[in-house]
Amino acid sequence: MMFDHLYEKNVAIAGVGQSEVARPSDKSAMRLTLDACLEAIADAGLTRKDIDGVACWPGDNNNGNSFSPVGPNALIGTMGLHVNWYGGGYEGPGPLAGVINGAMAIAAGLCRHVLVFRTITEASARRLDKNANALSNKTAGRDSSFFWQWYTPYEVHSAINLMAMYAQRHFHEYGTTPEQLAQIALTCRANAELNPKAVYRTPMTMDDYLASRMISTPLRMFDCDVHCDGATAIVLSRMDAARHGPNPPIRLEAIGSALHQPWSWDQVSLTGGASIDAARMMWQRTDLKPADVRSAQLYDGFSILTLLWLEALGLCPVGESGRFVEGGTRIARDGALPVNTNGGQLSGGRTHGLGYLHEACTQLWERAGQRQIAPHQVAVAAAGGGPLAGSLLLVRE
Repeated sequence: MMFDHLYEKNVAIAGVGQSEVARPSDKSAMRLTLDACLEAIADAGLTRKDIDGVACWPGDNNNGNSFSPVGPNALIGTMGLHVNWYGGGYEGPGPLAGVINGAMAIAAGLCRHVLVFRTITEASARRLDKNANALSNKTAGRDSSFFWQWYTPYEVHSAINLMAMYAQRHFHEYGTTPEQLAQIALTCRANAELNPKAVYRTPMTMDDYLASRMISTPLRMFDCDVHCDGATAIVLSRMDAARHGPNPPIRLEAIGSALHQPWSWDQVSLTGGASIDAARMMWQRTDLKPADVRSAQLYDGFSILTLLWLEALGLCPVGESGRFVEGGTRIARDGALPVNTNGGQLSGGRTHGLGYLHEACTQLWERAGQRQIAPHQVAVAAAGGGPLAGSLLLVRE
């Protein structure tokens, strides 16, 4: 496939921000959002008056009680922003959809600086209702979306039941073992120990992992991300404007957002999901290759998804991700391909997608403190699972 206009190359990340990450937080969802957004705007060397676009995913959307409590409308009013374009909504290529949409708005000439954010208060929701679920809202007496009516009759009310299918298939097809899968959780925990915002910072051993209770075979408790309250924000700027900011621009070298399979958790490829399509599209939009990537922030809502992204992105051969991560050496902070250096969502906290981009930029700008890896210019961030998938190839100028 040939692309005549690679719009993202004229868009850069100019600043990032993140609120506290807590389980739960005493702050309101809007307070968390403002903390992250104001920090990102200041980090980009801008003021609120400079922001002329706002984007987020999934928007003000009750996809599980309080899991997406703030959308663009509320933020625009609270911050007194004057925008030329704004948008949000669940349907799109996963948690990075807000970034992709914001980049398109800039490339189309609608905006100069777009504020992208994601707020989640899942920990607060679960404190009030332990059955609160981000996908199938069973407590409301009906399924939360059109697609879930096909799953809930079989008592599938949580994403882990679906993700377990992917993991079991990977085990069956490629001989992946629990000890190999464990390396994702163990690596994330080791990285989280050096992240002051991480939810889980105590050391974890292989024995700890294997002793954790089975939730949905073959996925254990430590294969699941940890719910939290927090907000993350990114400022996207037109490249010429970003070059006048305090940070070296991080260019969106290539975007992956394709879906060439049915939008269904059980009818996409069980050994790759939509990540296959998104990754293929991304590499078609750049001359860079997987070997150029020096750090990878890859979705770990469930540990198996990180393995699937490694393969889809060509960072290891298909079917080889288990052996690639075995022992944890390759994906450690001092390894050939550091992965999820802030602890990911398994130990850092489920910031739901945008946290990976925040960490990628933090590493590229060499301000990650104790968890800083070797200086590099090319990183990849990818988020989503099943039919939801988006990826970004990032280059620091």
